[in-house]
Order: sequence, then structure tokens, then C-alpha cells
Amino acid sequence: MSDAQRAHIEQQIQELRDERDAMSKSLSQFDARISALESELQGTATGQKPAATVASGFGAAQEPAASGAGGTNPLSPADASKRAIAIAAPVQSGTYEPGGFYDTGKGITLASGPWGDLGFNLTAYLRYLNQLGTKSTYTDSFGRTYNIDRRQDIQLAKVQMTFKGWIFDPKFAWNFYVWTSNASQGQGAQVVVAGNLHYDFSDAFQLYAGIHSLPSTRSTNRSFPYWLRNDQRPIADEFFRGSYTQGIWAQGVITPGLEYRAMLANNLSALGVNAGQLDSKIDTFSGALVWMPTTREYGPLRGFGDYENHDKLATLLGVHYTTSTEDKQSQPGTDSMENTQLRLSDGTLLFSQNAFNTPGQINQARYRMLDLEAGAKYRGYALEGEFYWRWLDQFQVTGIVPVNKLYDTGFQLQASAMLMPRQLQAFVSGSKIFGQYGNPYDVGVGVNWFPFTRKEARLNVMGIYVNRSPVGYTAYPLFVGMDGWVYVVDMALNL
Repeated sequence: MSDAQRAHIEQQIQELRDERDAMSKSLSQFDARISALESELQGTATGQKPAATVASGFGAAQEPAASGAGGTNPLSPADASKRAIAIAAPVQSGTYEPGGFYDTGKGITLASGPWGDLGFNLTAYLRYLNQLGTKSTYTDSFGRTYNIDRRQDIQLAKVQMTFKGWIFDPKFAWNFYVWTSNASQGQGAQVVVAGNLHYDFSDAFQLYAGIHSLPSTRSTNRSFPYWLRNDQRPIADEFFRGSYTQGIWAQGVITPGLEYRAMLANNLSALGVNAGQLDSKIDTFSGALVWMPTTREYGPLRGFGDYENHDKLATLLGVHYTTSTEDKQSQPGTDSMENTQLRLSDGTLLFSQNAFNTPGQINQARYRMLDLEAGAKYRGYALEGEFYWRWLDQFQVTGIVPVNKLYDTGFQLQASAMLMPRQLQAFVSGSKIFGQYGNPYDVGVGVNWFPFTRKEARLNVMGIYVNRSPVGYTAYPLFVGMDGWVYVVDMALNL
């Protein structure tokens, strides 16, 4: 038996012991809850009210004000049961349940009781970035040359603090967060305060309102932060996708293994865009349908790579469609974090003045994008890919523009293997765009090291070779036009 196999088995033994201890504690709590309910029932039968007890956190909520005979208005049986359970066995603050920004886990529990709960999640990473292996100038497809300000720096690149929970009714939940990109210091959307409210009618229908990412591609459909590249997409995904915006959306499970998400929103990207920049139409729509036929799951958040070491072949098939009418006024700043700018395949901004080297400008355009995804995971190995189609048309222009529509396609492909179970993962990730103004591509090679044999903490080391990148901003490791090698080291934490 190898040292890696022995370590893996010892890890499994420890996890089983932890589960056994947790189950033993749960059984004790169940006994306490049953006793509390029996006491509640006995007190109701004899006309006596249980002695007042203060529970921790939200359990300390007072009973509703009363009216009528005797000046009291007892809780309903259901509410009384919840209160009795919380008094008997309140959830202790400081407990930890892995979850992350999108996952269902609470993270660190700050408070919990029969009236609600509050959890805290943290996503952050420290980044070393070296772009000195790239060319210092870039010439676009129209012969215009630009300088590139290459970087080498260390940044606390992202800090995202999330508070989430429910109040009054477990089906009525909320998720609010503060999100900062320190590499974007001084930009309009350097710090974002955002979130959403939602109500879970059933597993098949959950209704949300607030700020969220459009489910335009796999990376924007709640898979973050379980990516191979930490917080950086291949250039094709970055080029075609939508971003974070404001709107309403629904999601749910149609049948085990078949899930959907559909969103109606203001525009493709709200970060760095104020309400006065939006037009009067709400016509941005994005929807995703994902099927997991073999195992009916694909790991936490359907993330990339097989850290979980599936012993049965897990497969995934998905389709995404997004459409939006965009205008030059509603676009975020070029360096706003998570920005979505409509660009030509050479990186030229669609709405910029003289974009096509003619005296004209596109003021409005319709964006449509179709994305098909597929993936397979088995025993630590994974192969996953997407193909994109994008149409830009219905242009409203000023002056002379030599085209009336644009069509681009592209793909990304990512392969990974767990070299050491729960500890070391190697990956290759690349993409290419087939456009009317160039065919850029990138290839990333790297490793993820999990020093605590936990998915929540990792060291990501990667080299990216990029050919004429059509995308880029300060929070992304590339700039528009970049050509050559870029090196990235991220120390990431996701609770």
C-alpha cells in the first residue's frame, strides 16, 4: 500500500469517526427535543404555560403581542414546537458547515433559533501576477497600435464577505454580501454591496429577486468558486458570457438530475452601471437547463474537476441561452470588475467611436448567445467543455459602420486529474474564438494544492499562454491584446 493510499484511508477513517460523533450528538439533541415537546404538550393539556427560557441567537424572540380573554395569545402549535426545540437544543454559534458563496452550507453560524438563522461565508485570495513575459504593444485588426502596461504585483485580489440565512419562515431566505476587488482600486465598482431575497415554494420552484449572475455559461451559473483556474476564466468564456445584473429569477429541480434557472434582468452587467444609464426596457433574458443523467449529481455546485473522486461515472449536459438589447450608455467601465463589454474578436469595443476605423458608431445592438456544455468525471479524472455561438445585430448607428451584423463562435476545454487524493490536482485548460476580426486562443497549465486536505483552502499555480487576448481588465490576469506567457499564483480561501 502506497503512502498516498494509506493517508487517504486514514482520512476516511477520521471522517467516519467525526460523522459518528456528530450522529451521537444529534441523537442526544433529538432526545432533548422530544422531552421538550412532551413537556410542552403536558403543559398545554394542564393549562399551564412552560417556564420562560431564553434561547441563544434568534431563539430569544418574544411571543406575539396578545389580545382577548386573559390578555394572552398563545403561539400556534407549530411555532410552539419550533420554540421548544430551540430552547431544548439551540444551535451553538461558531459551528462550521462548508458551503461557500452559492452553496447551501451556512459556513460559520453566527446565530440560530426558531425565528431564523444567520451564517457567514468568506471568499478571498492573495494573488501574485507576472505579465512580463508578454509583448509590450498590440496591433488590432484595423492596423491601430496600442501600448500595454504590463504588471508584476502582489494583491489581496478579492475579499467577499457573505451573510445569509432566513427569518420568520425557513422558506423566506436572504443572501447579502460585500465584495471588493483590490486590484481595481479607484474604479467605480471596486466595492459592491449586493444580494437577494428569495422564497422557496418547493424544490421545483424557488423565486429570487436582487443581484445575481446571468446563467449564460457554466461559470456564471453558480459554479464559482469550484473552478480549476481559481477566479479566472479562459478567454472564450470571458468573451462570450453575461455578468452580474439586477432582476428576478426562478430555479428548481424538474426531476432528480434535471435542473433549471431562468432570469429576467435589466442588462448584461450592472456592476459600475447606475440606474440612469439603463434604457426603459426590461428585455434581458438568460436561461439554463442542466441534466446529469448517470448519477443525478455532479459534485458541489457542479464545479470543475473531480476532487470528490466519483466511483461511478458522473456526466453533465447543459444548454444556456441569453438575449439582451444593449446600448453604449449601459456599458460598465472597461476596468470594472466582472465587467461584460461587447467586443469584436480583436478586443475592439463594439460601442466605441470609430470602432471599425470608419467615421461611425454603433449606439445600440441586440446580443444573443447560445452555449452548450458537457462534462464527465470518474475516479479523480475530469474532461469538460463548452461551445459558444454569439450573434450581434439590429444595430442602431450614427455615421458609417461597414457591417449590419456580427457572428462569432468559440469553445473551451478543460481536463484535470487528482494526482494525490484530496491533496494535489493537475489541470490543462484552454479556449479559442473563431471571429470575424481574429481567432485568439489561450492555454493554461497548472496545479491546485490543498494543504489541509480540504477543498476550502488551496494554492493555485498556473502559467497561461495567450495569443492576442480579446478581453481584459485589472481584476483579470490579462489585458486586451496581450500576447505571450502570464504567470499566476493564488492562495485562496473559501468558507
